Amino acid sequence: MKLEFKGASREVGRSAVLVDDSIMLDYGLKPGEHTQYPLNGSKPDAVLVSHAHLDHAGAVPNLMDMAPEVFMTPLTFDLAAMLARDTLKIADRKGEDAGFDSMDLSRFMQKTNTIDPDIEFHTHGYRAQFHDAGHIPGAASIYLEGKDSKSLFYTGDINTLDTRLVFGAGDFPDADTLIIESTYFGEDHPPRKEMENAFIDSLMDTLNIGGNVIIPAFAIGRTQEILMLLESHGIGAYVDGMGVSAYKLMMKYPHYLRNPNQLKRAFKNATIVSGRKRDKVPLESSVIVTTAGMLNGGPVMYYLKKIFKDPKSKILITGYQVEGTNGRMALDNGVIENDGVIQQLGIKVEQYDFSAHCGDRELKAIVSEFCDRGTEHVFTMHGDDTESFAEWIREEIGVDAHAPELGEKFNV
Repeated sequence: MKLEFKGASREVGRSAVLVDDSIMLDYGLKPGEHTQYPLNGSKPDAVLVSHAHLDHAGAVPNLMDMAPEVFMTPLTFDLAAMLARDTLKIADRKGEDAGFDSMDLSRFMQKTNTIDPDIEFHTHGYRAQFHDAGHIPGAASIYLEGKDSKSLFYTGDINTLDTRLVFGAGDFPDADTLIIESTYFGEDHPPRKEMENAFIDSLMDTLNIGGNVIIPAFAIGRTQEILMLLESHGIGAYVDGMGVSAYKLMMKYPHYLRNPNQLKRAFKNATIVSGRKRDKVPLESSVIVTTAGMLNGGPVMYYLKKIFKDPKSKILITGYQVEGTNGRMALDNGVIENDGVIQQLGIKVEQYDFSAHCGDRELKAIVSEFCDRGTEHVFTMHGDDTESFAEWIREEIGVDAHAPELGEKFNV
């Protein structure tokens, strides 16, 4: 197999791996001040998508002029289509180029094949199968076997631990080559229960003094998990943004969820806010769960514009913040850019590790398990320290491992 790493090489974002110039594994974008895309020049016959987050699926419609076959799980398709429509709407409002148009989106809808996990399928001479990745509902790792019987396993974003929303990944197949994400290599997540308690304590402290709690949350996965946590503590919340639409899509596929009844209850007990009613939300001792998770646009900016100076209130950040985003600037420098204006935050900013990714311990366990069962080559990607991860694999496990640079090619 020939592998070419078109993105997410020694970075987080724009995941894309091209296999034998034919099969593309993910095709995402990297958010920031200027959106970055995978290296161009690819003409894949098929695109296999691990999950719907923009850094893995957001640029797939850009490939539709080449008419590749597209494969993903049914829920991933619904969520990816929702995000693609939103991307076009935002680009149209800003007068910007989304990288694709409505015709590309229509082709994407027509060319996508939906396959549930554990069902074998074939494309252009390759045998493939999705495996539950435990990251967000519908997320899958990808097994691919080539015409020469060489096989690889691409984790995508993966989590082997259960969360409130989904079960953790497990039961991996044997594979000659492993391509693994590295987001949290070198960093273990705190025990989930401990972190949830600290989050709730901070939130309640804020409400008790009349402050507001703004919880920026990714629309897919994080919004739903946070509302389930709040509901379990009897805390009412306002929920605003695309997380509501994502919830409705998830409920069409309850078998992808760990506890669909609890998720349904969490949204039933929340107050759903539409754009027209946003100004009716009382900004006094209120909890608002809203997109965007990295503070780059979305309803969250409306609320922050009103209370960014309020020292009694808090922003509780719940996810990874890519460099160059408002979320990262808020954490590092206490500032955000809102409608072209730099705002110095008086509101407190805290970050909690609700990660849906494996931590260091789990990443190492995955690699060890694969190599114990015969994996000969490991590639580390989608992380800020992929080189150290590859070095650990070579030194501790004794297996060939690489941290590809952008555009680098390998034969395995």
